[in-house]
Amino acid sequence: MDSGTAQKNWELENNITTIDPSQDQIYYYDAQQDKENVALKPWKNDPHYFKHVKISAIALIKMVMHARSGGNIEIMGLMQGKIQGDTMYVMDSFALPVEGTETRVNAQNEAYEYMVSYIEKSKEVGRLENVLGWYHSHPGYGCWLSGIDVNTQMLNQQYQEPFVAVVIDPNRTMSAGKVEIGAFRTFPAGYKPPDEGPSEYQTIPLNKIEDFGVHAKSYYSLEVSHFKSTLDTQLLEVLWNKYWVNTLSQSPLLTNREYSTRQMADLAQKLSKTNESMTGRMGGYYGDRKKNDESQLSKVTKDSSKITVEAVHGLLSQVLKDQVFNNPRDE
Repeated sequence: MDSGTAQKNWELENNITTIDPSQDQIYYYDAQQDKENVALKPWKNDPHYFKHVKISAIALIKMVMHARSGGNIEIMGLMQGKIQGDTMYVMDSFALPVEGTETRVNAQNEAYEYMVSYIEKSKEVGRLENVLGWYHSHPGYGCWLSGIDVNTQMLNQQYQEPFVAVVIDPNRTMSAGKVEIGAFRTFPAGYKPPDEGPSEYQTIPLNKIEDFGVHAKSYYSLEVSHFKSTLDTQLLEVLWNKYWVNTLSQSPLLTNREYSTRQMADLAQKLSKTNESMTGRMGGYYGDRKKNDESQLSKVTKDSSKITVEAVHGLLSQVLKDQVFNNPRDE
């Protein structure tokens, strides 16, 4: 498999659609029009106003490469773009020099100075879009907003609207081969969202479930899609070559071994907890088992299936690399 084929597969996996050359005006930035759109502030009357986030392939691969470079440490960056109707367009992104830990990422004074300088310089070279949001990574524990993230996003929406928060999980991206990404906006303080029923299930580590559950009703997710254009081709190829080399030189099984170990330990804890909750009523209440126990067991089953699929994916990639590089065919 060459670099070009791998890039096409990556674009296919992440549903990156190619814009017709006649529609390349999406890349044209009208500062006055954008200013008028923002001045209307339609999101003030509708907390669910923004429903879609469209991210350019350039911005996506830059964010993924940045997230992967952080390993198990959270990274952070900003996104530039514009709004059209209920859609937020992310045209570009850039990393911030921030201090991160395994549980939080904070921007210091140096990061703010860098951000101002970068935006000024980007305008000088034709990148006129304003900052539209921020992105950060959740290494190994999925795409959602923690309590700190919710507070940060609320503050941003209060003073820098329109603003969106994007979360990327580099570990799951590497294991699954598809970018694990989510986009979110918080509700205003005191707002009670309507009950929309259960959301799509995602694996959350046991030690993060409480933080996830407490703030789950404080924000909502936006539909994420990706696009590219003939205008992106050259730059995308340059970025892809770097991404492709990193992918070839790394093994998901080795690079993600700590993540895989944590997943297995977390699965064992969840199984133990599920077993305790089900056997605790084995006496007189056995005939009155609640659906909650079944759904909990079902979730654990989904988690175990996900771990298995990721492990098989890693093994297949290793076998393929071994065949390609260690057993070359005789010409």
